[in-house]
Amino acid sequence: MIIPPGPLKVLVATQPVDFRKGMVGLASLVQRELRLDPFSGMLFIFRARRADRIKLLVWDGTGLVLVTKRLHDGKFRWPRPGDGVMKLSAAQASALVEGLDWSRVHVPRVPKPLHAQ
Repeated sequence: MIIPPGPLKVLVATQPVDFRKGMVGLASLVQRELRLDPFSGMLFIFRARRADRIKLLVWDGTGLVLVTKRLHDGKFRWPRPGDGVMKLSAAQASALVEGLDWSRVHVPRVPKPLHAQ
């Protein structure tokens, strides 16, 4: 999968979605229900009712990329269901996709430097 350049912004749709949807259906869901731009380069993560399935949707600059994964054994550790989306860091998203406990991954926030030293 080709990831857009620069820092990756990741949003998780907290409500389960119909996993029969493909990339166009998920892009429409992002636009209509989440009121976000599916072509922004952000990575959108979706879950099925069964916690062992995940879909990733991202615009890579040339087209929509859809990745689907089903864990052979176990379940993904999902954020609590709620309305809308939840932001994750790229490291947390990577842990989520691997089936690990993403909430244990802490990314320190460093302020932007004013000048090079």
